[in-house]
Amino acid sequence: MATDFQKKAALDASDFVLLSDYVPGIVQEIRYFSTYNFVGDRIDGYEEPCALLTKEAARALKDISNKAIVAGYRLKIFDAYRPANAVRHFVLWGIEDLDQRMKPYFYPDMEKQALFERGYIASQSSHSRGSTVDLTLLDMKTGRELDMGSPFDYFSELSHPDCRDITEEQYANRMFLRDLMTHNGFEPFWCEWWHFTLKDEPFPDTYFEFPVAQSVLKR
Repeated sequence: MATDFQKKAALDASDFVLLSDYVPGIVQEIRYFSTYNFVGDRIDGYEEPCALLTKEAARALKDISNKAIVAGYRLKIFDAYRPANAVRHFVLWGIEDLDQRMKPYFYPDMEKQALFERGYIASQSSHSRGSTVDLTLLDMKTGRELDMGSPFDYFSELSHPDCRDITEEQYANRMFLRDLMTHNGFEPFWCEWWHFTLKDEPFPDTYFEFPVAQSVLKR
């Protein structure tokens, strides 16, 4: 059971920032604020469509963004800090066997419970520690996302970063994103090409509860 200190720490957003303040040119499509996600509803805790991160992760992404822009790309964010109650929303959704509205779009070849068994969804998420980000690259010439061989939150082996059952161009795009992130302090996730966590994250043991909203920040 969490102590009073742990509960207080989980609600403290004083070390978090609005990512767009650090990276003004960043593109955001916060999927869990919308209904276009694997659940099909807005997720608990997402009160505004904005990306929050720890200061350390935001600083690292600013450097990455600058390097991407030089190469002709912008970072596009799908998710950043994720409140712990949002993760609980995922778990409760997983228990409801009949709710499979979004299966054709996000997990067509997998049974719902297998999403948890195979590690695509967890009862605790690194996102809740505030230094994990889900992202892709936007080509500034075309205005389109780079083709990564599978879309964000597509739960399949096709989304594993090292999957070779995709074209050479798609694989090269994944490796380009991966190199940008890993050469600047982030670590990849074994089954999702879009998922990266700051290697030296400042809160490795704290799972925060405050909502995704600008009002929680000290700006």
